[in-house]
Amino acid sequence: MTPAEEIAHLADVPIDLEVELDRKNMRIEEILDLDAGHVIKMVRSAGENVDILIDRSVVGFGEIVIIEDAMGIRVTDFKGDD
Repeated sequence: MTPAEEIAHLADVPIDLEVELDRKNMRIEEILDLDAGHVIKMVRSAGENVDILIDRSVVGFGEIVIIEDAMGIRVTDFKGDD
């Protein structure tokens, strides 16, 4: 039995998936100066690696891709048990 077959009974359980694109440290003054429409410049761009998390734990890796006018994540690897 494959791992996918072993957990098939859990297929309908919803799980929150997070992709961490970037982090930025800002001073409170900078945050208070933000208005709707402001852009916060980040350092990552298309093609860079990102972490894929479930319940704040890294479960895989991907890369940022641009598809027409949308951004997405191409899964490149899943983290196995060490």
